[in-house]
Amino acid sequence: MPCKLSRFISPFLTLLAACCVVVPAAASEPASGTFTASRACDAYRSFRNQTNPGQVKTAPGTTYEVAEINSRNWEWIRIHIPGASDSPRWVSRDCGSAKLGAATESAVRAGKECNVRNQHDSYVLAMSWQPGFCEHFPYEGKKPECDALASRRLETSHLTLHGLWPNRKSCGTSYGNCPGPSLQLEKATIDKIAPWMPNFFFETRFGDYEWKKHGTCQSLEDDAYFLTAVDAVRIVNDSAAGRYLRENIGKAISARKFFEHVRQSHGEEIAGKMTLVCAKGRFLQEVRISLPLGFRTDGGIEKLAGGAKPAPEPTSKCGSDQIYIERSGPG
Repeated sequence: MPCKLSRFISPFLTLLAACCVVVPAAASEPASGTFTASRACDAYRSFRNQTNPGQVKTAPGTTYEVAEINSRNWEWIRIHIPGASDSPRWVSRDCGSAKLGAATESAVRAGKECNVRNQHDSYVLAMSWQPGFCEHFPYEGKKPECDALASRRLETSHLTLHGLWPNRKSCGTSYGNCPGPSLQLEKATIDKIAPWMPNFFFETRFGDYEWKKHGTCQSLEDDAYFLTAVDAVRIVNDSAAGRYLRENIGKAISARKFFEHVRQSHGEEIAGKMTLVCAKGRFLQEVRISLPLGFRTDGGIEKLAGGAKPAPEPTSKCGSDQIYIERSGPG
């Protein structure tokens, strides 16, 4: 009988916040009230980049003035810390307890539907082009799969799973972090998904974060959720759209010609569901595709994405029509 592998890793790992979350950088709002720290926690200038000049920490039992929360489903709170450079600083809300002002409490209550399980109306499947991500994101040794890619101990020449994200239209980009169980994947599941989510070759940090942020907001149990997500990635990777990307590794492609190819191969509807995401304006980092609530993985890409909402844009963060698809390894 397969054994259970359970690891608890902080859900606020900065790397994953930067690469997995669809919340825009400016998704914060002014707040009022007080925050009392229950333990010593890092006070970040940027919680996404995990920068903490001076290694400032909260003092247990100390009450701080609140300046800001990062969203209505707030995970981070910005507090004034006397004597700290660049105060106010961001701390995880799990570091203590907050007494927010009436207006802030009202805004938080209004957003509670955005972290209630099974309230989503669609999905986004986000797939990484691993060489493009690892080469251009400052992971600073916190992604062992990127270190392995750089040293050629690991090679990837296919799309990999970033995340399967349930979405709720009324919540904008804030749907997530629903209360639920921690990640406890079967060893057999990890073995199956690791080639498609390479962090699992080394640890479960990426999976832990994706489950906490997104997986808990839908009804599948953790093993089924990740296996279904991998099935969806495999469908896209093996489609004419995926083959076009893989056949052009080490080359620059035209985004316009890519979407022309998708239209010819899969139809206008599927082309309208996809987004190519760039790093540094020109390197392929990610492919996203909109999926309907009842998407199916027992057929091709047309069955997978048919009936989904249109993608917001064909390209994101790309400075021109030319997008370079990098190879694994250094240089």
